Amino acid sequence: MKKIINFALLISLTIFILYSFKSITQDKWIVPKEYKTMKNPTNANDKENKSIGKSLYMKHCKSCHGKEGLGDGPKADDQEGDLGDFSSDETQSQTDGELFYKITKGRDDMPKFEKKIASAEDRWLIVNYVRTLKE
Repeated sequence: MKKIINFALLISLTIFILYSFKSITQDKWIVPKEYKTMKNPTNANDKENKSIGKSLYMKHCKSCHGKEGLGDGPKADDQEGDLGDFSSDETQSQTDGELFYKITKGRDDMPKFEKKIASAEDRWLIVNYVRTLKE
């Protein structure tokens, strides 16, 4: 009988630890190293690039992330995760490659845009536009 109780306690403890670990790591968005160091091939200062980036953001991102990237778009309340604040140091301190990865691959409520915005250059232009949303 004591072995059964000990076994049940061990199983319970294991489940608790695994669940706790999942909760801790769930919010962290892990970006592969090759994306972290990826360089943005577009010219962020080009007037036409800025216009295209803004237009793409308004078409694909604004509904959730909001016009100013504050996470307050009209569809924001329907999302479960934190939509972030693109003007924050947390977002702005990420590399262009990290932002590109998140736009491209998505996660949870964030859709992957590698097919919807098939042009990698266009996704880089959105990264450039996100940079303009800093405080």
